[in-house]
Amino acid sequence: MKILMVNKFLYPRGGSESYMLYLAEHLKKIGHEIQFFGMYDEKNTVGNAKGLYTQNMDFHAKGLARFLYPFKIVYSFEAKKKIMQVIDDFKPDIVHMNNINFQLTPSIIYGIKKKRIPLVQTVHDYQMICPNHLLYNFDKNMPCEKCVGGMHINCIKNKCIHASMVKSMIGVIEAKLYSLLKTYKKVDLFVCPSKFLEKKLLSAKEYYKGKTKTIHNFIDKETFANAARKEDSYIVFVGRLSKEKGIENIAGAAKLLPEYSFVVAGSGPNEDVLKDIPNIRLAGFLTGDELTELMGNAKVLLLPSICYENCPLSILEAHCMGVPVVTMNSGGMAELVKDGVTGTLVNEPTPEAIALKLKETIENEDYYNTLKENCKNEKENILSVEAYADILIKEYKKLAKR
Repeated sequence: MKILMVNKFLYPRGGSESYMLYLAEHLKKIGHEIQFFGMYDEKNTVGNAKGLYTQNMDFHAKGLARFLYPFKIVYSFEAKKKIMQVIDDFKPDIVHMNNINFQLTPSIIYGIKKKRIPLVQTVHDYQMICPNHLLYNFDKNMPCEKCVGGMHINCIKNKCIHASMVKSMIGVIEAKLYSLLKTYKKVDLFVCPSKFLEKKLLSAKEYYKGKTKTIHNFIDKETFANAARKEDSYIVFVGRLSKEKGIENIAGAAKLLPEYSFVVAGSGPNEDVLKDIPNIRLAGFLTGDELTELMGNAKVLLLPSICYENCPLSILEAHCMGVPVVTMNSGGMAELVKDGVTGTLVNEPTPEAIALKLKETIENEDYYNTLKENCKNEKENILSVEAYADILIKEYKKLAKR
């Protein structure tokens, strides 16, 4: 099949890019033809035969061009025109969208459907039902679903996008526009990485019904399953060091458990919250073998996110290496961790509740060993890229026939 992969960034930058690039590499390997459409950047590692991309938008730039950004990030005539030219040249059987907002905009959906091409979108976050994409109130540091039913004024009231009234207003204009136009109704299939996200979509709009399919994310199973595990006594956290990830609760739990060692891998705006706590070691941003070794040797993976995580790869990776997980009983986290089977779920997002569940998990030896054993078995339920691609190709073929 010919597949056009679409994402605003075309180089390894975050989760959606890693997903798209790794999946595309495998699809090429098994005989499919892949091209890409997105924003121009000198860091791009993939592209299309026509060499057509949208103009690079640097939101931190200072020239006159930045004054046009508020218009371009709501509806991009450039992106719509150029993706149609790429489609005319490549003639794909399927277009597969990932993250498109702001740099590409949902305007491209009109261009794709004008060419009568089946359209799939992997929904990496909550952007279709929440202007700040997270279902989270930064000011109150708690989940928020006020915009799900269309009450987007709350985003402006709370300055939900980068604490900026202007950015929040632009986000609301975008959300309102595409909601009124029912633009996403034109998408043929939404791939949801969690049942939780799928349910939120279905509760928001009637026209999503019959167009969603949950497929949990894939990982490089072979790498993690074959990682040599030398169990150590530390608790590990891997991720962005920001409030919505529960950083303050990690700091609080560490202070309540001075006898335990915590190792934190990652970087972010709230790193200072974790500094000068004697039993927390900041390992910095790690990748590859270093990160695998750190996670694989941990006693427990702690994931205390306050926001609704979708399908955290760190949980899948930990399970594959036989590492039990302590996480919150919410969002996609609760979907991946079976309480008392492959880990422990925490009901309250507080340092006290997290500290208590960590102690219960680690200090009850029989319970902990059972979790470890179950994690080893759980890896059979985790998708490899091969298994994931097989599911996806079946969906592609159904749409192409239709």
